[in-house]
Amino acid sequence: MKSIIEGLNKQFENRVRLGIMSALMVNDVLDFNALKELLGVTDGNLASHLKALEKNELIIVSKQFIGKKPNTTYSASELGKLSFRKHLSALEKLLNAE
Repeated sequence: MKSIIEGLNKQFENRVRLGIMSALMVNDVLDFNALKELLGVTDGNLASHLKALEKNELIIVSKQFIGKKPNTTYSASELGKLSFRKHLSALEKLLNAE
């Protein structure tokens, strides 16, 4: 018998990672400060979760300078989008299980 939680992705169990991916699914690109403000988390907390998602190739990180200030932006990778959709589908199945 299949487990009803089998399709859930461990990478999205944390509320901050779930929030990051949710935000990146509806916005093509967000910068660090926008994500920080949107999620209401500290710099260090956000940075650690972004690093974990980047390590697993679920997000794309782009660094550039605007004037003399560094600017880092984030977007969901194709793998990240696919993985997140599968995770959401598994959550829906879990909620509708009888």
